[in-house]
Amino acid sequence: MSTETSTTGDALVRTGAVVFIAGAVATVATFVPLFLDLTRLPTAAYWLSMLMPVGFLVALLGLLRTAREQRRHTAG
Repeated sequence: MSTETSTTGDALVRTGAVVFIAGAVATVATFVPLFLDLTRLPTAAYWLSMLMPVGFLVALLGLLRTAREQRRHTAG
């Protein structure tokens, strides 16, 4: 069991992972009709695919925030 406390950076990483996974699912859902020669999805589905890089960015910001908090904790 860990003695470390959860920080806001950890919450951002978890949130970013969930958003990234949602974007990945949307990306797969938009490509499947193209490969199986089915009816294309509406444009909104393609916009949902943009959640993948947004989730990546949120997770990256969470990692940077956690690193900054750890550096501040060890320095002072």
